Amino acid sequence: MSSTIINLIIQVIAGAVGGNAAGAVKDMSLGPIGNSIVGAIGGGVGGQILQALIPALTGDAAAGLDAGAIIGNLVGGGVAGAVLTGIVGLIKNKMAA
Repeated sequence: MSSTIINLIIQVIAGAVGGNAAGAVKDMSLGPIGNSIVGAIGGGVGGQILQALIPALTGDAAAGLDAGAIIGNLVGGGVAGAVLTGIVGLIKNKMAA
């Protein structure tokens, strides 16, 4: 499996976790499934943007993924997932009020 796919999987999973963490705040929650879906989208998209800006996060497929690339993808995907979930949750809850 190529390192690009592995990086994307790590980012999507981290985004879902970050989305659920952000959804723990009452005004930002989209429900558990909504938090996971929006977080995963945010993690995948945000992580890919972060990789384009910081090429060291891509890792080397021949040498295997290094710890720095994995940690960078976890943090980048998690933060991006949390941010997108927070933004969508706030907008949804303000429109419902």
